[in-house]
Amino acid sequence: MTETTLAAHVVASPPNVTRDPPPAVLLPPVTPLAHEMVRDALMESRQRWRSLVKMATDLAFETDAKGRFVFVIPDTALDWPAGALIGQPSELLLTDDGSGEMFNPFRPIVAMLRRRTWLRCFDGRMVMMTISATPLFDSGGALLGARGIGIDMTDYEAQTSQLAGRLRRGEVLDHILAKVGQETVADRMMDAALWALIHALGAEGAAVIGAITEDSAIEVLHECGRGAAAILVAAARMMTDSRLEVDRTINLDGRFVLAAACQTRFGAKAGLAIWRNADARPWDNDDTTLAGSAVRIIRMILEYEAVQREMALQARTDPLTGLLNRRAFLEDVQRHIVRLDRASQVGTLLFIDMDGFKGINDRFGHAAGDQVLVHLANMLRKLVRPSDLIARLGGDEFALWLSGADHLTAAERADQLCRTVPVEIDALLSDRAGSAEATEPDRAGAACGVSIGIATRGIGSLESIDDLTRRADMAMYAVKRSGRNHWRVSRLDAD
Repeated sequence: MTETTLAAHVVASPPNVTRDPPPAVLLPPVTPLAHEMVRDALMESRQRWRSLVKMATDLAFETDAKGRFVFVIPDTALDWPAGALIGQPSELLLTDDGSGEMFNPFRPIVAMLRRRTWLRCFDGRMVMMTISATPLFDSGGALLGARGIGIDMTDYEAQTSQLAGRLRRGEVLDHILAKVGQETVADRMMDAALWALIHALGAEGAAVIGAITEDSAIEVLHECGRGAAAILVAAARMMTDSRLEVDRTINLDGRFVLAAACQTRFGAKAGLAIWRNADARPWDNDDTTLAGSAVRIIRMILEYEAVQREMALQARTDPLTGLLNRRAFLEDVQRHIVRLDRASQVGTLLFIDMDGFKGINDRFGHAAGDQVLVHLANMLRKLVRPSDLIARLGGDEFALWLSGADHLTAAERADQLCRTVPVEIDALLSDRAGSAEATEPDRAGAACGVSIGIATRGIGSLESIDDLTRRADMAMYAVKRSGRNHWRVSRLDAD
């Protein structure tokens, strides 16, 4: 097609010529049926909106320019009776935070999201809500009111607080266990635990109290920090009288006291006391829970301490008689000698060996022999003072150490033993004469006595413990060679 042909098909519009408007679209007339359909659709849409709001939020509201509620869903929001909030000022739901000013989330100036606010329910209890709201303005910019929603976060806050508390307690207990785990001796383990607890709780001091009974004296087993003397009576009373696992009180001097009783597996009753000074904050529930958890660690350490004491006791004592064994006896004698030298006093050693003991085992059995050894140990206990030392050296050999006593005093004790031991042992064996434990038909008693060697360490003597025991031992064997059931004093100048 040529340019001439194309131009023939183009119609230029004359200038200043207005085209006719398109024809109007004719709508069908609004009938009553159509009006009802529109109304139903709007109501259905509004109902859907209300249902969605109810499912997504715990509160939806609208307020007027003065902050009064003009719309609230659900109708019984915050347990208020249906419709009771309509027309009421929004301040009715607010509470003073202690600052004297109340933030009102129902009258926002600008849009806000998830603002946490405590609101008052109809029954007076408080719930924590996060409020999202926006102000409403007219075309001229004047404030008409506000519209918003709220979500109840009370349970979430409680769970979060509990979780935070558990995490804190876990961290504190892990810290205490880590400190305790660095020690091996029970005393230092307890000190580490108490100091860690004091620092974690911001306390003034802590103590472990033992022998907690109504009529016994208060015994402090461990103590860290200051102020224990002032709170012991109150703490012990709480541990004795309270039925709570952990109890708290305010002492007469204003100190805040926490007390928790515990019972070890070995039957010993003890307790943990922690205190803050009067200027500190009072104990709260989280502090109480932490103390209840910490007291289990305290109980563990007390039980470990009891095991250590028992092991130490067994390492130092004879299992049959309960007397000191040879090693413990010689160690204690050496300590006594140091004190006696400092005080310029004498000390005397007695070696005691039973006569005829093998015949008792042979004729009456080893059970009877053990009974004789235990009886002799009890006789020795009655013979000396509590400050003196008694030991079973092994077999039927015993030893006494008399602090501050010379050979004359020791000879009196030895003479008493030589006279009473045969009589009491014979009576003991006679009582067993008809028992089935004897090994021979005739249950006649066996002659049994003691041979005793005595060695005194004089004032200013440089004699060693080994030389002293050698002299006492030689004196005892000299008695055995000369007839038995007697005693002999070893004189240093004669040996």
